[in-house]
Amino acid sequence: MQYRSGANLDSSQMGSGGGRRGGTIALGGGAGILVLIVAMLFGFDPSALLGAGSPEVPAGPETNRFEHCKTVSDISTDRDCRFVAYTNSIQGFWAKAYSGYQQTETTVFDDQVTTGCGTATAAVGPFYCPQDRIVYLEDTFFDQMLEGQLGAKGGDAAEAYVIAHEYGHHISNLTGTLAKAQSMEGTGPRSAQVRLELQADCYAGAWLANASADPSSPIESITADDVNRAVDAAQAVGDDRIQMKSTGQVSPESWTHGSSDMRKKWLAVGFNSGDPAKCDTFAAGAP
Repeated sequence: MQYRSGANLDSSQMGSGGGRRGGTIALGGGAGILVLIVAMLFGFDPSALLGAGSPEVPAGPETNRFEHCKTVSDISTDRDCRFVAYTNSIQGFWAKAYSGYQQTETTVFDDQVTTGCGTATAAVGPFYCPQDRIVYLEDTFFDQMLEGQLGAKGGDAAEAYVIAHEYGHHISNLTGTLAKAQSMEGTGPRSAQVRLELQADCYAGAWLANASADPSSPIESITADDVNRAVDAAQAVGDDRIQMKSTGQVSPESWTHGSSDMRKKWLAVGFNSGDPAKCDTFAAGAP
């Protein structure tokens, strides 16, 4: 992923929270816990893993750890500034692609964070909370979980895909699709929950196709290798891949996010068309 020289970064689209920086993600009891954790990765509502009923941790003074990220050149001195570039590009795309778009923020946290969906710890991974309409990302996810535990190739495009997927849930929330899907029960390849996740993948693909189209975007170009890394990340979090890695068997009836092939397919639909209107995963015959 090539960044646009001289492009400005808007750190006001970022938030930060949580306690002290955590050294590792606590996986607890091994493979069984890994399934529990990854079941919520890329999810739209982490309430099943969040301590919604637990006492809130008092918040410290509000600070923006990304305030110094002014231009893309700052990425070379502080890699964390890349999160600002991802967020700015994604929100810039949706502001033009969807007339009802409402800007939100990406909150990067350490250790734990209190959200509208409850208190999240590092174990939850990236998520979107529909109650406060914020995308949350724990500091260590990419290195320790995406690349470490799940074996993805990683790279900036893979990271950007993860965040773009969460913003896809924001779009589904704004359109009302998320609420409808949440009201439907069941799991499995054709469940509403899987269709919602695939829609977020498709929306991420549509952004990826248009990431460099805006001359003011902090992202100047997307290469074939970038696309491959995004696809690799999508496949790494397929239900079948995770189940096989964790338990040695695949149980489609319990899927909540879709198989590796399904996630690859819908990311490709979004990328090849560049059109969010093609992302109707709820249509008859889909996925």
